Amino acid sequence: MAKRRSSAKRGGIGCLVLLILIVAGAGWLTVHRNWTGAGPAERPTAVVVPPGATLAAAARELEKVGAVRSTTGFLRFARRFGSSTPIKAGEYEIPPHMSARDILALLQSGRTVQRLITIPEGMPSIEVFERIAREKLLTGKLPIPPEGSVLPGTYSFQRGEPRRAVLKRMQDAMTQTLNQLWMTRKANSVVGSKHDALTLASIVEKETGVPEERTMVAGVYSNRLRLGMRLQADPTIIYPITKGKPLGRRIKLSEVRAQNDYNTYSMAGLPIGPITNPGKDSIAAVLAPANTQALYFVADGKGGHVFANDLKDHNANVQRYYNLRKAQGAR
Repeated sequence: MAKRRSSAKRGGIGCLVLLILIVAGAGWLTVHRNWTGAGPAERPTAVVVPPGATLAAAARELEKVGAVRSTTGFLRFARRFGSSTPIKAGEYEIPPHMSARDILALLQSGRTVQRLITIPEGMPSIEVFERIAREKLLTGKLPIPPEGSVLPGTYSFQRGEPRRAVLKRMQDAMTQTLNQLWMTRKANSVVGSKHDALTLASIVEKETGVPEERTMVAGVYSNRLRLGMRLQADPTIIYPITKGKPLGRRIKLSEVRAQNDYNTYSMAGLPIGPITNPGKDSIAAVLAPANTQALYFVADGKGGHVFANDLKDHNANVQRYYNLRKAQGAR
């Protein structure tokens, strides 16, 4: 009799243990399926978390794009097992089958998709406008920015961001950079205002593609302005014709003689405003130009320039340049 009661007791304990194991296993399977296990996304999925969005709002978007099985389930497990670290705004790429746990960690990490747009040094504003307008992941319209108002560089943006917002960051960067560089202005700089600094820097930017020459070119133009000589910068002839885009042909004599607010062959002093968007180094160059007596420069045929203090030496440099071009078969 006692043996039967003992056997029954052991059987009851065994059933209880089995029941506990079944419940625990079911719980583990639920957690694994909905939290730590592979997610439902079959392919990489993008999700955008707007600034100020709550976890619930992000969860709804995750369910909408198929990255999690349900908003309610994601929130329940996130609040029970996840970190309380706030999620961060931005665009995220969810890899295929990423678990809900890892998705939450990703949104909390701020490791957003980096989308970049680059504005090269010396890009005119019409081309800045066209480049931003062509970016299909941006939204809305934008105006053509004033020449010289955009700082060249590489800028990040988010999918769906307004084009005006991206342009404003570029312009804010120029304002901040110009303000900082203005404090470094040397005594030999001829520019008396930030507007003039941008204007002269834009000419320096267009005249040389050799970084080491910028201060020297700025020195030549500074000397000419100080003496009242005409700058005679070819890019100032072209700008009124093309708004900064390549001319695609030789400059005509009538264009050299044209009277307008930009042509430094037909007037002394600076143009009315910048002819492109200069980079930081060109702005720095006109604020701290080279101490030089040079008044002239001409291409050396190798991508750089040769500088001269007087017209006699300059004419000799010009002739050497023409002879080199002729030897190379150029007309």
